[in-house]
Amino acid sequence: MKQENIRNVAIIAHVDHGKTTLVDRLLWASHVFRENQQVEERVLDSNDQERERGITILSKNISIAYKDIKINVIDTPGHADFGGEVERVLNMADGALLIVDAYEGPKPQTRFVLSHALERGLRIVVVVNKIDRPNADPEGAVDKVFDLMVELGATDEQLDFPVIYASAVNGYARREPGDDNMDMVPLLDTIVEEIPAPEVDEDAPLAMQICTVDHSSYEGRIGVGRLHSGVLHEKENVLIVKPDGSQRTAQIRKVYTFENLGKAEVTAAVAGDIVAVIGVEDADIGDIVTDPESPVEMEPIAVEEPTMAVVFEASSSPLVGREGDIVGARQLKERLLREKESNISMRINELEDKSGIEVAGRGVLHLSVLMETMRREGFEFQVGRPRVVYKQDADGSKLEPIEEATIDVPNDYAGKAIEVMGTAGGIMEDMASDETMTHLTFRIPTRGTMGLKTRILNATHGEAMLFHHFLEYGPYSGEMSGRKNGGMIAMSTGKAVAYALDTLQERGRLFVSPGDECYEGMIVGESAKEGDMVVNVEKTKNLGNQRSSTADKAIQLTPPMTFTLEEALEYIEDDELVEVTPQSVRLRKRLLSATDRKKAAKK
Repeated sequence: MKQENIRNVAIIAHVDHGKTTLVDRLLWASHVFRENQQVEERVLDSNDQERERGITILSKNISIAYKDIKINVIDTPGHADFGGEVERVLNMADGALLIVDAYEGPKPQTRFVLSHALERGLRIVVVVNKIDRPNADPEGAVDKVFDLMVELGATDEQLDFPVIYASAVNGYARREPGDDNMDMVPLLDTIVEEIPAPEVDEDAPLAMQICTVDHSSYEGRIGVGRLHSGVLHEKENVLIVKPDGSQRTAQIRKVYTFENLGKAEVTAAVAGDIVAVIGVEDADIGDIVTDPESPVEMEPIAVEEPTMAVVFEASSSPLVGREGDIVGARQLKERLLREKESNISMRINELEDKSGIEVAGRGVLHLSVLMETMRREGFEFQVGRPRVVYKQDADGSKLEPIEEATIDVPNDYAGKAIEVMGTAGGIMEDMASDETMTHLTFRIPTRGTMGLKTRILNATHGEAMLFHHFLEYGPYSGEMSGRKNGGMIAMSTGKAVAYALDTLQERGRLFVSPGDECYEGMIVGESAKEGDMVVNVEKTKNLGNQRSSTADKAIQLTPPMTFTLEEALEYIEDDELVEVTPQSVRLRKRLLSATDRKKAAKK
């Protein structure tokens, strides 16, 4: 039977195409908020970093009540580093809203998620957003979506998709771009009409598969998934079948369904709904919650393998403890093992020699989000250069992760972009161009993507758009050259002085300003030549009896180069570390003393 009063819909969109803003408007339209309630913009991006970066990092479930129908909305991340979330949560949906920008049309990132949605046979509703933008071309965007779906092998039924034209910022959705509707009702109506109701059997044995895992400090692990058949009651004894086939029994302590922006506790949940359960001790993705008497078998969910790893260590900097409250190795280990509990998409393990904790994720952004969260909690630590996770095939030959990179670049700069990709080990697979833009597709080793965005933007004067996502493991493609320029390394501990920096800026780019605390072994700049150079940032002007110290005021320093966490991780070499504190991101040599570095080089 069909569960007519439920619709499960995922939202797919490229970063910054207005997905989260559109969900805000749907919440307002269904009167989740009072008329006069003060609500922040992008209410679903509740995490500080999501707001600052303007991206969705964690998949979230909400529900909207409309015409006695409960619409479960699954908000998915648009960035490929968090693509693992997307692939799993699509298991909970019967249809998807594909949101595309009326000016830009579908983007590479959209393609990645859309291909998964089509494979699962989801009903797609296309929402052309930002139709109020100057230069918007809604019809052109729809044509591009059609072409993309044909390319991805959509069925005839999927190609006959409904289209809604919207401006999420202005809060309206329309069936035709030119009509004068000013509310979101056409979109809500289309979801109800076009997204199929879940096809379920309430009398069949209980079957639910956990797709995402939440964590509560009070309740422990919370398994979230869709109830495929049967009815789930609280206090019910169930059988848990792990992906490896092992089985055990558990008692469901509490059952929640999603209501508006939160969860509502219920005594029983019916098939077709998305539920959260508490009581499965070590709930994991892919676990099947089923009836002990007549267990149901289900397709396993593959959790994506991490492709990049970084080692966290307690900070050994001379400035340790000045900016952060939590600096101990034991506290760092406890915090990361706590993360392991709730963050399924990362692999977190202590190194055999106990020197640090290795954290493996899907990319530099994925890893840096965890670092940023920890520094905001008051942690001080140091991390090495991210390295890719290698594998071996059956013959014992080395395999490395390969990504698919796509670049949209103005025609004038296409040659420069191809040159940069070539030096990073990229192999061009496809090239298409129109009057103004060239679209390039490359296969590139994950190692080659480190720092790639900065190099592409520099080569194309900031005009290119680069996206890459994991494709497969392929043969190892040999050694790659690292950073060309050497670093300027501070020779002593103390504050940087304007007079010293003035002479140094002629020899490269500086990373510090006058008055910044520096220490021996800290990287204070980038030399214009190859090879590191040890410099004195504390050197002051010798004042004779004929000179006035006020002459220093004529010094003009170029503003120093500052690094975000991701940029710092991509910049460093194997013998360098990034020191992360709540207030600073510093670069340093692994061996602080110049003598130690010389000894290590001789070895």
